[in-house]
Amino acid sequence: MNSNQEPAQSAASNSRYHLLKDRSVRLFLILGGFFICNALVAEFIGVKIFAMEDSLGINPLNWNLFGQKGSLNFTAGVLLWPVVFIMTDVINEYFGKRGVRTLSFLAVGLIIYAFIMVFFAIRLAPAEWWVGVNAERGTLDMQSAFANVFGQSNWIIVGSLVAFLIGQLVDVFVFQRIRKLTGEKKVWLRATGSTLVSQFIDSFVVLYIAFVLGPQKWTIGLFLAVGTVNYIYKFVMAIVLTPLIYLAHNLIDRYLGEELAEKLKKAAASGS
Repeated sequence: MNSNQEPAQSAASNSRYHLLKDRSVRLFLILGGFFICNALVAEFIGVKIFAMEDSLGINPLNWNLFGQKGSLNFTAGVLLWPVVFIMTDVINEYFGKRGVRTLSFLAVGLIIYAFIMVFFAIRLAPAEWWVGVNAERGTLDMQSAFANVFGQSNWIIVGSLVAFLIGQLVDVFVFQRIRKLTGEKKVWLRATGSTLVSQFIDSFVVLYIAFVLGPQKWTIGLFLAVGTVNYIYKFVMAIVLTPLIYLAHNLIDRYLGEELAEKLKKAAASGS
């Protein structure tokens, strides 16, 4: 019995060792971990609305679109979403549609899990001393502050998750279509082009679900104005961050080696 088990255990041990030693596996774990971490953090910091002009120290632009006036106010999540979409294109380049879809569904599942845990955490009875522990720093009720910061509207959660998933799937589709038309050249075109299309959908879907269908019942003019301003920001960021795509490719190719890098790219392009 033991003699039969030993070879099997040894084989399993060697298999695990070689799997973790594989550079392509380690690369997927690193990219996937960073991708999911960014998506999760973006969801939680997205509750904060910041003033772009004040943050940059410039005068308010006072834009006027679709009969709506305002300044450049964004959720803090926009700091990370451009990075998420760039990560999507890098993963798509080396691991194809299957790799992006796997990580996208995993990210959505983990975000839902995180919000469920936050839901229960908010409803835990707070320690009496903890409620006023930061009163001297301006937070009179820590329980209310915790609930207000982490207890996002269900409509916002649903809207952001649906928009994220649709955006990811569209990004993958457009990326691969451009790749088939242009071949391995013009990395910037398939990366930036797919991001611009997916960011457009993402910008409007989340607002429509969260604020038009949701309890706030935004007017169509307000919806179009805010969505347009958000997309312009993402459009600019996608262009500005395009050089990072080439930097990421260069670093990954050097890490994998030319032969393995080309093998992964060909497999990703063919969908195998």
